[in-house]
Amino acid sequence: MATGSLYITGDADADGLLNADGNALIIGMLLDQQVSMELAFAGPAKLRERLGHLDPARIAEMDLDEFVAVCSEKPAVHRFPSSMGARIHELCAVLTGRYDGDAANLWADVSDGAELIRRLRELPGFGDEKSKIFVAVLAKTQGVRPDGWQDAAGVFGDDTPRSVADIDGPEALEKVREWKKAQKAAKKDKQGRATG
Repeated sequence: MATGSLYITGDADADGLLNADGNALIIGMLLDQQVSMELAFAGPAKLRERLGHLDPARIAEMDLDEFVAVCSEKPAVHRFPSSMGARIHELCAVLTGRYDGDAANLWADVSDGAELIRRLRELPGFGDEKSKIFVAVLAKTQGVRPDGWQDAAGVFGDDTPRSVADIDGPEALEKVREWKKAQKAAKKDKQGRATG
């Protein structure tokens, strides 16, 4: 049962999965690069449909080539299904080894935002910006707000509609798109830094 407020894919079932399953949410965040946000966050639902589950332990046990083939089936879960499939596989191995196969365990017992961002940065594919955005996603859409989460999220913790963390409906999605378009025109990135 969905408990969060993230609205991003336009598909009620796919969004419901993101809001009810931490594994789906973190895989969606991993996929959120070089494709539209909607496509990235629809990926977990595609995987669950094809595999019949979204269990990190079972995914980590799969042969890598077999899992990549699942990610590559049309429509592919990402523009780069081979490299991103391998990264999902690696992420699932880490979730299994460190967090008992449940991404929610990554944030369930954190003492503060600094610890949360540290744990996220240790994940495959989670650099500085992606980790900050995910802290904001957890806080703004999933009710996970450890002390200091806004400091850990940086600019993504503010009220400016700049990332997936700020999307709880079609209107919010449009505001984020407009903001990103304006930033691009001003040659600035999502954190307000000049891009050239």
